[in-house]
Formats: sequence, structure tokens, C-alpha cells
Amino acid sequence: MFPLDGRRARFPGATGYADWRELAALPRQADAVVIATQDREHVEPALRLAELGYHILLEKPMAVTEDDCRAIVAAAERSGAVFAVCHVLRYTPYTRALKELLDAGRVGEVVSVQHLEPVGWWHQAHSYVRGNWRRADESTFMLLAKSCHDLDWLVHLTGRRVTRVSSFGGLHHFRPENRPAGAADRCLDCAVEPGCPYSAARIYLPLAGQDVWPLSVLTDDVSEQGVLEALRTGPYGRCVYACDNDVVDHQVVNLEFDGGATASFTMTAFTPSGHRQTRIFGTRGSIDGDGVHLTVHDFVTGRSETLDTRPPGDGTAGGGHGGGDEGLVAAFLAAVETGDRSPILSSPAESLHSHLIAWAAEHSRLTGETVPLPAP
Repeated sequence: MFPLDGRRARFPGATGYADWRELAALPRQADAVVIATQDREHVEPALRLAELGYHILLEKPMAVTEDDCRAIVAAAERSGAVFAVCHVLRYTPYTRALKELLDAGRVGEVVSVQHLEPVGWWHQAHSYVRGNWRRADESTFMLLAKSCHDLDWLVHLTGRRVTRVSSFGGLHHFRPENRPAGAADRCLDCAVEPGCPYSAARIYLPLAGQDVWPLSVLTDDVSEQGVLEALRTGPYGRCVYACDNDVVDHQVVNLEFDGGATASFTMTAFTPSGHRQTRIFGTRGSIDGDGVHLTVHDFVTGRSETLDTRPPGDGTAGGGHGGGDEGLVAAFLAAVETGDRSPILSSPAESLHSHLIAWAAEHSRLTGETVPLPAP
């Protein structure tokens, strides 16, 4: 994170507050707020600012307990203001094109889906081994922190609620017992660093001098010397086999939807970073998607057609999630300006459902049970 003074300097003339509570102690100061605190710090500002009547754009996950999520949903519905959770995958050009194909019946009835979230080897190391989301007790479990995007997206595409969930996975690789012989506690001191895929020096030093994510998370001084100092002293220079992480590095989730359709979802660290990849199987055709291209196979004609959605940026946070970040913000601002909520593509109740799927999957992963989801 940037120090507060560093962040404030980017918005000259803006009113600064030491804490959200200072803002909440005043009468409403603006039309809308963005709540982008750490995961465990969402619920208090969401409840209070909803009570004050602010329109709210809330970073995902909504909160880290089911009770807190339900409280936020109730507060949002009471306030009558615009409320949106940052389910950015719904707002990409790619998703809009895919949703149009499905709603137009191009593949008939959707029967099954295969979906892959390629977290990326360096992204896993950055955010979920060395970074803010490495521990469930400090943030939340991996599926809720990272993949409620994808669970929500599958519900959005199918237009159906999930009724049953099973899941498997764990922390396989980023463990002390996998530490190479001779490895040091920090990459800058390590004799085996040149051959390590997770070398902090290789991940961050090529970005020196650029104010870009993920480098901007390490330090406000993005010069080479500033980056080196952060790697010597901060959490992002640690050996990935000598961290205090406990969240999973791979997980599969099986979903059954209302009506009997199914989906299999894989989240794994061990990929390049990039767009999600999806295959959709219907009664009249199928679709293969890679986040950029959609190839439709028509069972009647035997022909295939490929659409290029040309999303701006790549599928990572640094790339704006393939246009999803821009699309979400544009939709939220349009809803705030006009009072028309239709640009917002998920209701508070829909967002709660995607979170409930994540909790059900985590319960299944830990217990081996197939978990039913309650009816609305």
C-alpha cells in the first residue's frame, strides 16, 4: 500500500480524512463512496455509510462472515441508494458478448461448463504467499478473496442459482518442506534465487521506475534503490517457502444449478497470469472462450464462428481485468447520476448468493461433504 500521505498527494485539493469514521461522523459530504479497505474492514463503513444514504461501490468480498454479508445486504436494501459489489467480470466486453450469445440461444440450453481461473505463478506469490491475502485469519480464505469473481460470473452466465457444491484442494507447494537446499530467507541473499520461478528480484526489479501494479504495492519509492530496500526489509522480498501463508494454491469446485446443469471450476496458481478460460456445452452447440476470443460451434450447421471481443488490457488487476474495472465504474456512475439501477448487473441478493457458494465450497473442501445451498 502507499503511505497515506503518498496517496493523498495524488489528489490535490481533495479533502483528506485520517479514517473513514471522520467522514461518517459528518453529514453526507458526497453522493457516493467507494469502500476499498481490507476485506475484514468492509462491514463497519458499509453499514454506517449506507445508513447515511451514500451510494456505495463495495470491493469484493463484501465481508468475511455470512452474518456480516447479510447485514450489509439488509442495510443496502433499507437505504434505497445505489449499491454495487465489484464483480468486475460481469462488465467486460468479453462477458457481454458471451452473455448475448447464450441469451440468444446460440448453443441451446446450457448443460455443463468448464471454467479455469489461471491465477499466475508470480501473482500467487505476490498476493497469496507474500502479500495481504496470504492468511485466512488476516483476510479470508482464497476462494472468497479471489474467486468469488468467478463463482458470481458462472451464476451470471447461466442465469441460475446454485443448489449443491463440492470442492477439493489445498496448499500444495508454498510450504517449508519444499524449500530448496541452500535457500535463504530473502531472495536478495539467496544462492538459489537465479533458478527459482518465484524470485522477488525477477518479479519486481524489471518494473523499477514505473508506478504500476504490482510494484506500487511494495513501496511509494519505485526507483531501483527504493525497490531494493523494500525487498531487503519488507514482506515481498521473503522466500516463498519461508512465509506465514496458509491459503490454498489450487482448488476445484463442482457446482450443480437449479434445473440440473453443472459446472466445474478450477483455480490454480501454476499458470501464466492471464484471462480466464471457459468451455460452455449446450444442447445445440458449444462455445470455447479464452477471455479475448469466443468460438461458437453450431451442431446444426457443423460450422464454427470466432468472435474477437478485443478487451482493453489483460485479465489481471494491472490490466484493468479486461475492461471490467472501467465498465463497472462507468455503470456505477451512470446509476448514481440518473437513479436508474439497470446498469448495475448484480443486486445485493445476487452478490450474497455468490458469497454463499464460496462458503459452501470451503466447507466442502474442509469436510469432504457435498453441501446444499438454501433456497432464497
